[in-house]
Amino acid sequence: MPSHAHDLSDDEPLQRERAHLAASRAALRAMRADAEALNIADVTANWVNAEVLQGEIEARIKALADLSHTPLFFGRLDYLHAPGLDLAEGADGENFYIGRRHVHDADGDPMVIDWRAPVSQPFYRASKKDPMDLRLRRRFGYTGGELTAYEDEHLTDPAELERTSRLLQSEIERPRVGPMRDIVATIQPEQDEIVRAGIAGSVCVQGAPGTGKTAVGLHRVAYLLYAHRERLARAGTLVIGPNRSFLQYIEQVLPALGELEVKQATVDDLVGHVEVRGTDEAAAATVKGDARLAEVLRRAVRSHITLPQEPCVVVRGSRRWRVPAYELQEIVQELMARDIRYGAAREALPQRIAHAVLVRMEQAGEAPDDRVQNAVARNAAVKAVVKEVWPPVDPAKLVLRLLGDAEFLAEQAEGILSPEEQKTILWAKPARSVKSAKWSAADAVLIDEATDLVERTHSLGHVVLDEAQDLSPMQYRAVGRRCTTGSATILGDIAQGTTPWATDTWEEALAHLGKPGAAVEELTQGFRVPREVIGYASRLLPAIAPDLTEATSIRESAGDFAIRRVEVGELTAATLAACDDALTKEGSIGLIAAEARIPELRAALEAAGVTVLAPGEETSAGSRLTLVPATLAKGLEYDYVVLDEPAAIVDGEPDERTGLRRLYVCLTRPVSGLTVVHAAPLPEQLTDGPA
Repeated sequence: MPSHAHDLSDDEPLQRERAHLAASRAALRAMRADAEALNIADVTANWVNAEVLQGEIEARIKALADLSHTPLFFGRLDYLHAPGLDLAEGADGENFYIGRRHVHDADGDPMVIDWRAPVSQPFYRASKKDPMDLRLRRRFGYTGGELTAYEDEHLTDPAELERTSRLLQSEIERPRVGPMRDIVATIQPEQDEIVRAGIAGSVCVQGAPGTGKTAVGLHRVAYLLYAHRERLARAGTLVIGPNRSFLQYIEQVLPALGELEVKQATVDDLVGHVEVRGTDEAAAATVKGDARLAEVLRRAVRSHITLPQEPCVVVRGSRRWRVPAYELQEIVQELMARDIRYGAAREALPQRIAHAVLVRMEQAGEAPDDRVQNAVARNAAVKAVVKEVWPPVDPAKLVLRLLGDAEFLAEQAEGILSPEEQKTILWAKPARSVKSAKWSAADAVLIDEATDLVERTHSLGHVVLDEAQDLSPMQYRAVGRRCTTGSATILGDIAQGTTPWATDTWEEALAHLGKPGAAVEELTQGFRVPREVIGYASRLLPAIAPDLTEATSIRESAGDFAIRRVEVGELTAATLAACDDALTKEGSIGLIAAEARIPELRAALEAAGVTVLAPGEETSAGSRLTLVPATLAKGLEYDYVVLDEPAAIVDGEPDERTGLRRLYVCLTRPVSGLTVVHAAPLPEQLTDGPA
């Protein structure tokens, strides 16, 4: 029997599935009611324990919320044999409903299995070639929160051919109104392999536009939290995105998957030691972002250390204990040779000097203990030596001096940076203080590096770094510091690298990140961007990323695609007309334009009475048009995109390669349709071949 979808309201199996959905929702409500009814008054030893336990209960209650418009389950697996997996006592049947979270009945038997459980894996991986002991895979279609259709695939029936599921296709193509959706119901086998990769290793995902790399990364976090909850609860997890708009766009995915506690940040947030009020020219930012600056900073930090020239004399009672200068020098040199932080070595120095004093005490017949050593370490003479030879270093003041003092920079950068490069990063006018300095984003990263040289940065259990292709080597180092003892998922697309300092290969990026052995997985099959659109955008690849495989699209619909050439004076009016056309269709609309064109377009839209959203703001039925500066388009997607004046987008960047990469990003934001409106000639790469 061929696979087909059922959506008849009088279909008896459909009624049974709806009944199971209703029963599952009732069971989830009962699970939440049980959690709410817990009384911890007599089970905790003190108020601290009570607070901790109450917090855990409240988190459990929150996690058990039933999201009315989010399907509780989206699939069913009918096994040929009962899988011998430890699900729950009594769960030895052969039919399992796959959903966003585990739901059990009053007896503890599972009604819905978490998509991350081992028994759920065949939902994503089973095929006719490898049915994984499945007799039937059933997918469910929903309208709002109501189950309206189902589709069966008989994996052991030779009469059925491999083909794209109709429900899967419609779910992928469903119009987007609101924030980014999870893809838990549509994860493909190659995506599932990345999602379920072990926690021990780091994974880098090179993903062409529309391949779902961001969603894969977020689902990987949810999977790791499920499989290694205790470990990650202690160590922590973090999702790093390129900007606040992007984080707003993705922030509802993890809660929909039952994960509420994952922190989100930008790289700028991580290195926010000072207020960023300035900007760098591209040349200065590129040099400041170069990995060679790490060695310049290491030298600068260590330049504060001087070898002692005088002995240390400690007076205790009537006795004087003398540690000669040569021995003090040996102690300092031994600490310098060890690979420990500047601050940790500074804390160890007084103890080393005190130990040398204790050796002399013991040689004189005394029997000092640890308390005596600690007292000697706090002695004024010892403190004076430490202050003289290993003074404290303020990371921000150090970078302030490095960027404001040409002589100091020349000393530390000798043999590393050329005189021209040194001149490029020197401030024209040195700042008077840390507070008055107009720090740039690249300066803040330098301060973070210096901070880590002084004191070790706390490491997390797992970090997801999205849109990673834009980072400088020094920014990679800043992220890498946050997962030195943990693992990372790195997501990006080299072709979408839109900063002059972007690294050219993932191998280079992973080395800077401190994860040189990470596996690089390439996703080239697109699910979002229409076939015609990705084909058009791919004309830019030879110029921007010649080594990458061209993306393909499984979308059966070609999508709406149009290029409109207009006269210069008609550009804004033509762009607004294209927006009006898009607004007649269902879904979200993104009007993407060069930064310089945004004020004029915003004024024209407001004059026309069109409600305009900012990137990251949630679309609604009444407000569906977002005005997007090209610099903020990365990672976002819209049903329909109107792209204003491509030449202006290219010209808005410091060099042509970066400009063409920015244009590639903008061209690949649509899910259903793209209209390009231009007055200036298109880049020559886009005019080759038929449009």
